[in-house]
Amino acid sequence: MTDSPHSPVLAIDGGGTRCRFALQTAGKCVVAEVGSANVATDFDGAVRRLKDGIATLAQRADTKVEALYDLPAFVGLAGATGTAVAERLMRALPLQNARYDDDRRAALRGALGRGDGVVAHCGTGSFFAAQEGGQEAFGGGWGAVLGDQASAQWVGRKALTQLLRHVDGFIPASALMQDLMDRFQNPENVVQFAQDAKPADFGALAPRVTSHAASGDPVAQDILQCGADYIAAELRQMGWTCGMKICLTGGIGPHYAPLLPDEMKSDLAQPLGQPLDGAIALAQELEIPHGNR
Repeated sequence: MTDSPHSPVLAIDGGGTRCRFALQTAGKCVVAEVGSANVATDFDGAVRRLKDGIATLAQRADTKVEALYDLPAFVGLAGATGTAVAERLMRALPLQNARYDDDRRAALRGALGRGDGVVAHCGTGSFFAAQEGGQEAFGGGWGAVLGDQASAQWVGRKALTQLLRHVDGFIPASALMQDLMDRFQNPENVVQFAQDAKPADFGALAPRVTSHAASGDPVAQDILQCGADYIAAELRQMGWTCGMKICLTGGIGPHYAPLLPDEMKSDLAQPLGQPLDGAIALAQELEIPHGNR
């Protein structure tokens, strides 16, 4: 993040794994971080973490927390889909000049700035975004029950599905299967875990899959290839054509790069910044009512 000539703004980027906060002023950017903040799966818990994060940010910036409440603020949160959730957040949080949105727009702006391209964001959840000629389009991001394919939670959940198929004798042994069996000891524990697990719990298993895939484990490689095939199909649906920039973002997103079709590999590019950078840029564009300046 770079210094900004703009007036102070507050930016929040909340996902299924962590929630980051930034106070951007003309002289510096102060950042704080707390745990996950998904308003769809745990609204009250997300609100508590948001309040804690704002308070922590104020402490780090050596200012009163009330001073942050009137600032222009962009709040991008996982699960914040629709006006009803935004209105509920407005009632629950003390921010006076905030725009509430889901986390997709901040990720898109952070990755591409104002340039053209497409984004496949695969963190705890997943979504897709495209930007061309100043027009934005979004797909996915509907949560673990109805979507989030190729996300970390999807990878972790699919690995457990394969583990149970291995127990049934449908797929052969592999290092990943042994690793997961060592972790859970028996299939009954796998089923119990799955009944109680949140998306972040499934997502915490994804590094085991990516690590074993890198070592040549066929089951792990098949899981990631399935995710990569889904990403390729969705990017085409989002309007990608050869020559159009592709950014793979999120914790597991870059792991799919070598598994994409060859014509897509040549268009892969590093994101310009993080979702929090995008949230800052969006906060700086907000118009605040005259009486609150």
